[in-house]
Amino acid sequence: MQKVIKYTVFKTKWGYFGLTGTENGLSRTCLPLSNPERVKSQLLITQEAPRFEKRLFKTVQEQVTAYFEGAYVNFADIPIVLDGLSNFCSSVLTACRGIRFGQVVTYSGLAKKMGRPAAARAVGNALTKNPLPLIIPCHRIIRSDGQLGGFSAVGGMNTKAKLLKHEQQALKDSKIK
Repeated sequence: MQKVIKYTVFKTKWGYFGLTGTENGLSRTCLPLSNPERVKSQLLITQEAPRFEKRLFKTVQEQVTAYFEGAYVNFADIPIVLDGLSNFCSSVLTACRGIRFGQVVTYSGLAKKMGRPAAARAVGNALTKNPLPLIIPCHRIIRSDGQLGGFSAVGGMNTKAKLLKHEQQALKDSKIK
């Protein structure tokens, strides 16, 4: 029996954010855009016959909204579904979930954390397949020279820089260390 895929689009301080998932967990997110229809089209690009549900993952909606308002939010406990990805890619994304709010790790640092010290480039390639930006914080992975590296989510490098700056400011404002 195939699981019913549901989605929602909701407003945050940064724009409209989208989620899809099943009863097993989140399967896709779309970072904020100014137009809810653009979010919907980005979110549902690979989904067949999804069903809209306004209150889908209501707690996650509240956490995402709080995040964009400047609150410290840890998304590590949200159930996710990484179907259709290779074992390596799933391992990279799972390891990435362990990077704390406001922290950054290099591609090579994440590879070492996974026990694959020579796999920095492969880690970077796996991160481009992240279906859950923000929930899996791939924006926190940077190059070893301190440059941002890549970011394939909606908004590209500008969004990556903005997310990192946002988290640094939230930490500074809340004095969380």
